[in-house]
Amino acid sequence: MRVLVTGATGFLGGHLLDALRAEGAQVAAYVRSADAAQRLRAAGVEAFVGALDDGEALRTALSAPTDALFHVAADTSPWRGHAERQTRTNVDGTRAVLAAAEATGVRRFVHTSSVSAYGRQDCVLTEDTPRLGAQSWINYERTKAIAEELVDEASTRGRIETVILNPAHILGPDDRHNWARLFLLIDQGKLPGAPPGSGTFADVREVALAHVAAWRRPVAGKRFLLGGEHAPFLELVRVIAGTLGRKAPAQALPAALLRAHARMLDLIAAITRREPSLTPQAVALTCYHLRVDSARAMRELDYRITPLARLVADTCDWLRAQGLLQAR
Repeated sequence: MRVLVTGATGFLGGHLLDALRAEGAQVAAYVRSADAAQRLRAAGVEAFVGALDDGEALRTALSAPTDALFHVAADTSPWRGHAERQTRTNVDGTRAVLAAAEATGVRRFVHTSSVSAYGRQDCVLTEDTPRLGAQSWINYERTKAIAEELVDEASTRGRIETVILNPAHILGPDDRHNWARLFLLIDQGKLPGAPPGSGTFADVREVALAHVAAWRRPVAGKRFLLGGEHAPFLELVRVIAGTLGRKAPAQALPAALLRAHARMLDLIAAITRREPSLTPQAVALTCYHLRVDSARAMRELDYRITPLARLVADTCDWLRAQGLLQAR
């Protein structure tokens, strides 16, 4: 069966491509650049180039019968300077991809959302927790929630089956730009400290397999939270530092200090129009205590939680194999 993946060159998208090919699917990818398409074609993947909101290019990519569309592409920037771009990608892009899928007869639409669609709530998130992200001052939370509303509307129209997946913090091998930056800062001795919040850490390989299961299994119309081991960010930093043989901070940084520093950098960025190293949005997210119940995904998608120590070790092994770490 043929499937199409948006965001195929990203961290999760790359793992999803591998999982789908292992499943025997005929995989096509929809990407933004000709260079990315060329690399994918060299690896034996059918590839199409276009913007996410380009309906004509999307319909061309879906002109061959397509059983499933995996919409993984998203803009995760925590900076307000990218808000317009982010809204265009996360909201307008999702609207266009859904329209193209409905118009060309795609059977199932698997949408990669985020726990951010729920906003920051003082509870353990379940699929039944109200999604409050649409009212958030953080554009990423707001756009992910609005995109989910578009997917729900498509499901109600009845022309396509939809499944929504909400991953938590995704870690694992092949990461160069996300949590990998934390690993590199610790390795280089440049991490000033850990934020005071906590997270739920999901294995990218298991998240990819959950996407495949969301296509293959009779779960149309459902959503699934994909969490992992819960830990304070300070503990995550200590596990990484211990794995690398580096020194870890003794305690978390005060939230008030992080907020003040981020506000100062944000004011400077408003003048320079350059993305700052820390934003008020990023501080809000890393001072939050994210807790996720993955029971439904474990029960219906065979989703598995990887222990944090093993997930960190696997990530360090990959970074070391790529020559990205100084520690041996």
